[in-house]
Amino acid sequence: MSLENIREKLDVIDNQIVELYEERMRLCAEVGSDKVKTGKKVYDKERENEKLAVLTGKASNEFNRRGIKELFEQIMSMSRKLQYQILGKHGVFGKTSFIELHTLDSENSRLVFQGVEGAYSQAALQQYFGENQNVFHVDTFRDAMEAIEEGSADFAVLPIENSSAGAVSQVYDLLVEFENYIVGEVVIPIRHALVGVPGTELSGIERVYSHPQGLMQSARFLDEHRSWQQISVANTAVAAKKVLEDNDCKEAAICSEYAAKIYGLDVLQREINSSENNSTRFIIVTNQKVFLKDAKKISICFEVAHESGSLYHLLSHFIYNNLNMTKIESRPIEDRPWEYRFFVDFEGNMSDGAVKNAIRGLREEARNLKILGNY
Repeated sequence: MSLENIREKLDVIDNQIVELYEERMRLCAEVGSDKVKTGKKVYDKERENEKLAVLTGKASNEFNRRGIKELFEQIMSMSRKLQYQILGKHGVFGKTSFIELHTLDSENSRLVFQGVEGAYSQAALQQYFGENQNVFHVDTFRDAMEAIEEGSADFAVLPIENSSAGAVSQVYDLLVEFENYIVGEVVIPIRHALVGVPGTELSGIERVYSHPQGLMQSARFLDEHRSWQQISVANTAVAAKKVLEDNDCKEAAICSEYAAKIYGLDVLQREINSSENNSTRFIIVTNQKVFLKDAKKISICFEVAHESGSLYHLLSHFIYNNLNMTKIESRPIEDRPWEYRFFVDFEGNMSDGAVKNAIRGLREEARNLKILGNY
């Protein structure tokens, strides 16, 4: 046969496949309607595996067996998504346990951040909630999560991601461990400055203090002053506080201008960090399952079966429901070597039908799905 004749025959087969696919989906819709009445689960993994074994057994060679398995996994996946949609239209699993709010009551709330006065977390808190709030600070991220869990604070501000250093892994792990939820976010540009007590001169500096990342991010500037001893401390605000307490013109700190203002230090040089686009994303966390009416982003986490294609099939729920996934991170699961928990951010609001449909499918097919927040 000529190539043209082969293509004509392929067109005929493709048209038949389309007709058969549509007929199959009509029958799947009837299955979905039946499950509305009976309350049966959409996802029946055991039956699907049995079906795949029968179908792949009919293939003439190994290459085709693999192709048939992949083809029918996709067909079954589309069938489930159609059934989830039908269940949604009939109000099955149509509600979440999250409550919609118009505003957050920060005026009558206690706010907590990790670090000391002048930390970037405090700057993020003030940018989101405004000044003159009832605020206190704690030593660690865990302390902040415990404060809102036990009720000594209503909202906590925590860093979740830096544009150059990446994810703050400890905060991701704490979001899984605690029953606390994200209700907002704020992005703070990181603009490091070199500061010292009044009277400090660049020529007289011998020691400079900062968080390890502050030192790293200012490496280009520090290379011009190689005689300075670089000393790491817990965070940039701690560096500013130490310089104030030591009151020594031979010392300087790398921190924000906000911290310099808090501690009454002079700014010796502005914007010394190498990247002009460096910023940190902070999340606002509370112990209530709430979300704002105009929330536009959802964060979830889940585990997947340790087998080929499992993550791929779960992520297809975003594609099918036309939801834009903006971020995915993985973290190892404690005491389960080489298994991972995935964190996903995607655009949407809990009240959206497409979001409900995607979460419904993910909840049935993933392991330990948790909605971390809508904000």
